[in-house]
Amino acid sequence: MKVFLLGFMGVGKTTIGKQLAKLMNYSFFDTDFEVEKSTQKSISELFEKDGEDFFRTKETEVLMSFSSIPDAIISVGGGTPCFNNNMQWMNENGITVFLNADPAFIYHRLIHAKKPRPLINSFSPDELKEFIELKLQEREFYYQQSKILQLLPLKNVEELLDKLIDHN
Repeated sequence: MKVFLLGFMGVGKTTIGKQLAKLMNYSFFDTDFEVEKSTQKSISELFEKDGEDFFRTKETEVLMSFSSIPDAIISVGGGTPCFNNNMQWMNENGITVFLNADPAFIYHRLIHAKKPRPLINSFSPDELKEFIELKLQEREFYYQQSKILQLLPLKNVEELLDKLIDHN
């Protein structure tokens, strides 16, 4: 089984994904890391030098590269489901899990971690709040197509594992 973890930046997709992969004895992949590896550039450099469209194309290519990997937990970037029919592809090729957090939770996680995130690194605190609320509204249509909705924060990763087992 392939599991795609999606949600807004900063919700903990990578952290939760690594823990879940360890529990399930699955491989773990992070699409942002894989894009950086394949392009030899950081996400910030890609946005700055090549633009968001180029990044989204590479992101989709990386996502599709997981089609032949049977047992994996894959953390996808916050915008991944919203481009290039990626949400449909993920639903057809695995179990999608929306890690859902309210804007205040996300804000508190991102306010001190803006530097490596090219979409938000120049925002004031007020601009960050506004950005989070706007992007959540824009992306909700895609996120809500997930097969499993997991509200955050998690008590423990086993809570999500139980949902995956029940779903399968």
